[in-house]
Amino acid sequence: MQTLELKIPPLLLVVLFALAMWLLAQHLPSVALPLSWRVFLAGILAIVGMAVALAGVLAFRRANTTVDPRVPQQSSSLVIRGIYRYSRNPMYLGFLLLLMAWGCYLQSALALLLLPVFVLYMNRFQIMPEERHLQQKFGADYQAYLTQVRRWL
Repeated sequence: MQTLELKIPPLLLVVLFALAMWLLAQHLPSVALPLSWRVFLAGILAIVGMAVALAGVLAFRRANTTVDPRVPQQSSSLVIRGIYRYSRNPMYLGFLLLLMAWGCYLQSALALLLLPVFVLYMNRFQIMPEERHLQQKFGADYQAYLTQVRRWL
């Protein structure tokens, strides 16, 4: 299973999950959620998701460290300020919120059931390998950060 670790760019993964959610909504519409306010809710979730992800990217840029999660060994500094005081993975949290928005917009309960799969995949194949590299690189500072800030929220 290690062959999948850090291989698929998270943004591509979001696109693949969004496509899978759309396919489920199209082929199994009888399981639709009756959300009359779905566009509003989807819009709010999408805006918050984009803001959270962008805040994570900007914090990395300000710290002059890599934004590419497939190469955590290239991290030049430990980013623990800004949004990283609340989430160790705000970019992934933002992606999750965007997928939630998409699921609400699609009005599909089955599509929303893919969200836990996204979280499980990200935890196992993206976040855990990243954390191993960061632990090796930043040692006690990273260990202290782990005890202070949650993985997602």
